[in-house]
Amino acid sequence: MRKLVGFALLFAVASVHAQIEKRDVHIAVGGKVALYYLPLTITERLGYFKDEGLNVRISDFAGGTRSLEAVVGGSADVVNGSYEHTINMQSKKIPFQAFVLSGSAPQITVAISSKLAANYKSPKDLKGLKVGVSAPGSSTNMVVNYLLAKGGLKPADVSIIGIGAGANVISAVDQGRVDVISQTDPAVTILEKDGKVKVIAETRTPEGTEKLFGGPMPAASFYAPIEFLKKNPNTVQALTNAMVRALLWMQEASPQQILDTVPEEYTLGNKAMYLFAYNNVKTAYSKDGMISDAGAKTTLKALASFNPAITPAGINLAQTYTNEFAVKALAKYGKKK
Repeated sequence: MRKLVGFALLFAVASVHAQIEKRDVHIAVGGKVALYYLPLTITERLGYFKDEGLNVRISDFAGGTRSLEAVVGGSADVVNGSYEHTINMQSKKIPFQAFVLSGSAPQITVAISSKLAANYKSPKDLKGLKVGVSAPGSSTNMVVNYLLAKGGLKPADVSIIGIGAGANVISAVDQGRVDVISQTDPAVTILEKDGKVKVIAETRTPEGTEKLFGGPMPAASFYAPIEFLKKNPNTVQALTNAMVRALLWMQEASPQQILDTVPEEYTLGNKAMYLFAYNNVKTAYSKDGMISDAGAKTTLKALASFNPAITPAGINLAQTYTNEFAVKALAKYGKKK
């Protein structure tokens, strides 16, 4: 009897997984070592993708624009990156859609070299400086552009330099290759605690994000060409299930459990500082994978403030994201599991 029950369960699981249109999924990400992408690492390390019947391969690029290029070029299927790119791509007549949110705040901090900090009073003082972002056109670049606009400056008023993420950020500051950084943690926290930079704007928390952007700003998400979602709805659901499960696990996990899950090299040689940085940003992770209408509107307003190619009237926000998969994932796992 037990054998029959066991066989029936295996058959049921196999049947569910057999519905997946594309088992082998290639995810492109820009700077996986950053805390910005911690939910992706948690999902991967805890085996949640495999539990959903997926064979996921993750390729790490220097920044969000590079990972997006991989999907546009057809070498990857899905991007784990900033939601804002779906709006940018729609303005270029290339329809992308976000289907699960992992970051409810950008976690991006703008900091100026301590050597120049005394001369900084407002964003207009950034004029002529070298700004280190993960990659030109990435969300780290977007935050800088928005800050510049608040100071009456244009993106061309500074020099944008792609420096990647993690240890590369620290070396860029140490070597004097950049005057300002717009980056994610733990790198920024390490530089800040070492007295090498001074924070001038931050979106590490929903509160900090509200202060800078005037509203909620959805950040890291899984997004893909709309055609991919249409052709592979069960695959997309499986990806969403895995991510939402990880987000729910993170809400209950202790900082030590988080530390035990991530690869040691992600801590940049300082586990205590990594935990400190994690505690700084832990409220920035999505609790349920859902993208809010208010957040989408804030993003569009921010992009339109410095990009003349994007106008509120020219963008159909409803096509840039969907919550249908996250709703089903929450129904499957429940908020307490």
